[in-house]
Amino acid sequence: MGTQSSIAGAVLAGIVAHAGLSAPALAAGTPGHALTTAVDPAQIRYGTVKVDGLTIAFREAGDASLPKLVLLHGWPSSSHQFRDMIPLLSHRFHVLAPDYQGFGNSDTPDPATYHYSFEGISQTIGKVLAAKGFDHYGLFVQDYGGPVGFRIVARSPAALDWLIVQNSNAYEEGLSAAWDGFRNALWVNRNAETEKPLAAFNTLEGIKGVYLAGAGHPELISPDSWLSDSAFVSRPNNLRIQLDLFYDYKNNPPLYPAWQKLLRDRQPKTVIFWGQNDPFFLPAGGEAFLRDLPKAELHRLNAGHFATEDNMPYIVSHMLAFYEREVANSR
Repeated sequence: MGTQSSIAGAVLAGIVAHAGLSAPALAAGTPGHALTTAVDPAQIRYGTVKVDGLTIAFREAGDASLPKLVLLHGWPSSSHQFRDMIPLLSHRFHVLAPDYQGFGNSDTPDPATYHYSFEGISQTIGKVLAAKGFDHYGLFVQDYGGPVGFRIVARSPAALDWLIVQNSNAYEEGLSAAWDGFRNALWVNRNAETEKPLAAFNTLEGIKGVYLAGAGHPELISPDSWLSDSAFVSRPNNLRIQLDLFYDYKNNPPLYPAWQKLLRDRQPKTVIFWGQNDPFFLPAGGEAFLRDLPKAELHRLNAGHFATEDNMPYIVSHMLAFYEREVANSR
């Protein structure tokens, strides 16, 4: 037994030495005093903030002294959308990813008495940023993140340090035929008949389909994505919340000219990642940004709506490179 233990110890020491690591402690703490490990600032922290009577959940990571980066999620997800992305960014940024009201772990007030709108969400998230001390930040927007984020930026344009767009539309030509049921039916006359086909988007199969449609690497997309989203959407009253926002989306296209002017006038440093196979937002929507932001960097990806799900290393590495080259070095 002693000889075997010596051999095992020697093997372990050899492995550690080969890996360039110091020898690990074989015990820590005492029976009466357990070791409390240090929290690495890059680890995701989960918290909430109270805004206008609502408890808004968020994921946060990175040291507070680092440049700030806000991640705004799309439908039907939440900050869960960024669960793998945040740790890859938190060594360089102080990252904040909130859940909108009605999504994820934030409060979901009853839509019978609470009016869900993109304007209302933008007001709430703007107050969350203020409460968390995010007065200057980079902004990553995907899907719903655009209508929310562009409203916030329009109210405080000087707060925006740089912009990352991933399949978040701000141009009429970006809307695909999938929007016909919205534009030609629901937005014209909202009733049970016009809601019914759109409600199907919020089923488990509908949500799964959005994640997988057009994906270049579907084998990399975790089922956790659609199972998590579906679980939240299946909560009481949540389908009504989603349909309310489907209907309220009609108030976004009329604001496109104002958002385009904002981009044109402010010329924020911008990098765009556009899944070319998105069933909702056409490639033309990504190209259109270049009209107002001719110096923007556009990455056309063989991907669908949630391009980060199967293109994470590419997107994160190019975000970091873009920031160092175009933003950090220009200060």
